[in-house]
Parts: sequence; structure tokens; C-alpha cells
Amino acid sequence: MLNYPIIFKTMTEDITIGKRLKAAYPEAVIDGKTFRGELTINIKKAFIQRAAEFLHNDNESAFDYLSDLCGVDLSRLDGSNNFEVVYHLYSIKLNHRLRLKVKIPASNPRIDTVTNVWKTADWHERETYDMFGIIFKGHPNLERILTPEGFEGYPLRKDYPLKGRQPKSLKSVYREGR
Repeated sequence: MLNYPIIFKTMTEDITIGKRLKAAYPEAVIDGKTFRGELTINIKKAFIQRAAEFLHNDNESAFDYLSDLCGVDLSRLDGSNNFEVVYHLYSIKLNHRLRLKVKIPASNPRIDTVTNVWKTADWHERETYDMFGIIFKGHPNLERILTPEGFEGYPLRKDYPLKGRQPKSLKSVYREGR
């Protein structure tokens, strides 16, 4: 038996978070929805730092933990030539969650870093850069983190060949014995 209370946030509280963000930056919020009790807000790329700072510093939002940040290649999902950066936020203090999504063009995959708001973004942004080639402007050390030195391409892009296209110098790393 649990010895601590489980707090369930209601949809009304989630909507309040979205409304507070939209009141602070009305031109930033594209739309939002709640699905299975989870709020997702789509925002414009130019506002990611301001939205992150607001959601972190606002006492009623208090998103003090970036639990995940990842990329999505939308090219085969919606037919667009876009990527999406997805931020999963959690408030340890208030026990609520929020997902922020930002679309960016695949032809110019750049977005501002949020390492100034959440230190853990350092690792997440490096991983997203390594897998998708998304460049986080202002990141203090944007280098590959998962693939070896000399790796070419971005393995989680939909156009990356399934059998790889690495130089012969990396063949032993990926296809040892073949």
C-alpha cells in the first residue's frame, strides 16, 4: 500500500497552463489539446526560449524538470518537409506534465537551445542533433554524442538508408565480420 497521496491533475488545470502561456505570449501559441489526460501545446519556433522560461519560472506552471527532448521526422507522417522538436516537461513541485511541440523546416533545421532554462537539455539536444541533424543555436557544446567520430548522416531521418552509408573506415564498427 502506498504511504503517500497520488495527486491527479484535472483537465481544467491543464487548460489553465495553456491559457497562462497564451496570455503571456499570444502570438507564440498555435494550438493545444488534451488527449488521455496529457496536454500538448504547439508553439512557434521563434518563441521556444521565452515559452520555456515562462513555463519554468511561472509559479503556477513551475516546470522545473525537462524529462525528455526529442526530434520527429514528419516527412512520412504528414507529407510535410518538417521536423518537430518535442519537449516533455514535468513539475516536481506541482506534479503535472506538459508536452511542447515545435515544427521546424527540414531544409533549415535550427532552433534556439533551452540549456539556459534546463541544464539537462544539454544532453538531450546533443542526442537530437546526432540523430536528426537539428541544430540548437546557442548550445554550449553541440557535438555528436551517440555515433562515432566520422559518422556521416543522421540515422533517425526517414531518408537515411536502412543499410547505412558509412565510410569504409567505420565499416568495422558497424558491420564487423561482414
